[in-house]
Amino acid sequence: MFDAALPWWAANGLDREHGGYVEQVTPEGRDAGIAFKRTRVTARQIYVFSHAHMLGFAPGLELARHGIDYLAAKTWGGPDKGFARKLTREGALLDPTPDLYDHAFTLFAFAWHHKATGDAASRDWMHRTLDYIETHLRVIDGEGFWHELPPKGWRQQNPHMHLTEACLAAFEATGEARFSTLAKEIVGVFTRRFFDLESRTLAEYFTEDLARAPGDDGRIIEPGHQLEWAWILNSCRKQLGLQVAPQIRALAAFAETHGVDPVTKITFNTIHDDGTPIDRASRTWPNTERIKAAIALHELDGVDPAPVIKSSAGLLLDRYLSRTLPGTWIDVVDANGRPVPGNAPASTFYHVFLAFAEVLRIDG
Repeated sequence: MFDAALPWWAANGLDREHGGYVEQVTPEGRDAGIAFKRTRVTARQIYVFSHAHMLGFAPGLELARHGIDYLAAKTWGGPDKGFARKLTREGALLDPTPDLYDHAFTLFAFAWHHKATGDAASRDWMHRTLDYIETHLRVIDGEGFWHELPPKGWRQQNPHMHLTEACLAAFEATGEARFSTLAKEIVGVFTRRFFDLESRTLAEYFTEDLARAPGDDGRIIEPGHQLEWAWILNSCRKQLGLQVAPQIRALAAFAETHGVDPVTKITFNTIHDDGTPIDRASRTWPNTERIKAAIALHELDGVDPAPVIKSSAGLLLDRYLSRTLPGTWIDVVDANGRPVPGNAPASTFYHVFLAFAEVLRIDG
């Protein structure tokens, strides 16, 4: 991470001409020339460089500041419009849709930048972001938040998960009850609606009143999200005192039993709620979340995380992080263990770096 990835993305991951960060790089390490820039990628890279600075990567603050300036100047449409989903490569408005996932990550970015710097402006942006979420994305006379405006398609758990993560980071950065209160509220929605403790399954898609979507859509399970929620809930347990141990254990157990190949230890992309695999291929990120869930179980029950860290980190290093330029990655490995040709998305850095930082944290 410190020897290859951070220096490589510091040198090659910024768009010095138009501002912001490069969206994807080719296997040869060139800017892939993607025609858009996603707000979530800007936010994720701000997080990486802010956290990296806190772990001793000296250029981190300057690199994060580059993204902070771009986020505030280019993607913010004001208190009535929030953050745009996408800009053109040059920085013009491309997709103004207010997206809860994007807003969760902007809150996350500002929280980590504030943690790294104590910057009052980032704290103001945290409140500005949450003001928009509360005012415009909250479901009136319902539970939780709309995933986008205007709402289209099924309601989704995933943006709620990242909003919980962002609120925890904001609470840790400021100690302000506003953020902890919202995190507790979303965990309540999780336990009542998103997660079924009896079957140990976390659905992805829901009707307007947060019943599981009918048909196959409501049966889709992403093992990576089960593992990610286990880690986030453990953070809620530690920081907020929430009693969520049964949910943490159940999330991780189902994912480990049905979502991880018993031979290769690769974490599948998707399975059915009965445990039958749907997509045996695997992106980088579910394997990083398996590491974080193992750390959650270690902190909760004293379970030795070393076997999971060894298998998943080894898998990442062997199949994803060492078959391309040092510091970049393969995004997808197919069901037969073969890398799928394609660009390296910058968005993956958030997952890889956070898992790496968690291993460092418990190892230190």
